[in-house]
Amino acid sequence: MKAIRAEERPLAPARRRRLHLDNAAKYIFVLPGIIWVLVFTLFPLLYSLRMSVFESYLGLPERFVGLANYLRAFGDYQFWTALQVTVILVAISVCGTVLLGLLLALLFNQPIRGIRILRALFTLPLFATPVAIGYLAITIYDEDTGPVNALLTSIGLHGIPWLSSPVWSVLAVALVDIWQWTPFCLIVFLAALQGLPDDLYEAARLDTSSRWQIFRGLTLPLIAPTILTVGILRIVETFKIVDIPFSLTQGGPGISTRTYSFFVYVEGLRFNDPGYASALAYLLLILVLVVATIYFARTRGVFD
Repeated sequence: MKAIRAEERPLAPARRRRLHLDNAAKYIFVLPGIIWVLVFTLFPLLYSLRMSVFESYLGLPERFVGLANYLRAFGDYQFWTALQVTVILVAISVCGTVLLGLLLALLFNQPIRGIRILRALFTLPLFATPVAIGYLAITIYDEDTGPVNALLTSIGLHGIPWLSSPVWSVLAVALVDIWQWTPFCLIVFLAALQGLPDDLYEAARLDTSSRWQIFRGLTLPLIAPTILTVGILRIVETFKIVDIPFSLTQGGPGISTRTYSFFVYVEGLRFNDPGYASALAYLLLILVLVVATIYFARTRGVFD
């Protein structure tokens, strides 16, 4: 008689019950995550999509308006101003944090005395509350008594109207954001640099003694995927910036520092127009998806 293979033998009842319990346990442990996603992610997303096609001032009956809220945004000059301010902040902040974080990572990757203490100190801004940082920056940027203008005056330069000029106020917000998020780039880039194999550098030093050539020909290509990943994370995060402009400038002077997310907050909560605010939020979601798609399409070869 042909022998029955082990996998074809029927399971004993006790073994079968144990397998059923193991499968049930898997679903029990996953269930809280599923509930969290449904309640706090999927439901708000679908509910805000419904609100975006209604005119729903708080306290008044809802009225279906279709795509009117979306079309209204394109004719609103504040929409274009907020979008312009946000794009400028994204360009300045992302470039600043990535470049500064990479430079600091290269510095901290060297055998420097007391390097562990320096690493800890440079990561402290990442744990600060953005709103608190914004209020602290008000005293730093004060045009009369602030330390920044005092330093400029001491070296013979004129003070800068950080918070009263539409141009300088945008730069002031960007600098605070760079100060807070540079430690994030530093941590990620430093981890990438420390993961590179030493034998490649030993072989490279046999060909050249130039640190710049080694960095350009070896280090930069190896950590390019990390740089691009950090770049897209910072782009998405900066598109949502609202806390620093809220506490530092209140969107002023005028609306010169009112970012897109700040504009959504103003329309939804200050002007009690959640339908228009929901449409604005979905336009931002579409914009970020388009930017991310183009970004990955242009940089796909680096990740292959």
